[in-house]
Amino acid sequence: MKYEPLLHVVLYQPEIPPNTGNIGRSCVAVGAKLWLIKPLGFQVNEKQLRRAGLDYWPHLEWQVVESWDDLAAQLAEPIARHRLWLFTKTAARLYTSAAFEKGDILLFGSESAGLPHELLARYSEQALRLPMRPQVRSLNLSATAAVAMYEAVRQIGASIS
Repeated sequence: MKYEPLLHVVLYQPEIPPNTGNIGRSCVAVGAKLWLIKPLGFQVNEKQLRRAGLDYWPHLEWQVVESWDDLAAQLAEPIARHRLWLFTKTAARLYTSAAFEKGDILLFGSESAGLPHELLARYSEQALRLPMRPQVRSLNLSATAAVAMYEAVRQIGASIS
């Protein structure tokens, strides 16, 4: 039987192993597949990554791809249907205004650089942000991903327990 994830969570060139490990744990919790776009700032067998993911890592559906183009080829159908959501602090649109559906792609940028400008320009209508006070430069990547995943789960109405 083919595994059909509730969501696809994509990390574009992640740099910090504990963030990726925590996001992986959240993916297991909600039934999402984790995609990692190279280059990665760590080795996938790194101790910090596994520690953050605890003993959940063996239950995680995950895949590493070489580039955005490789990912886009593998997830072409949801991207073509505008089921790709980009998370960036520069978006005008709040994440709660999106209508999430099963199989959607939630895309997050690297901790230091965010998402590439060309992706933000190409998919500007699908760019979302979490609200935050101006005193905060950015939220932690794993916190942002968890908020986004659980909002999507809430809207989809999926039973995950």
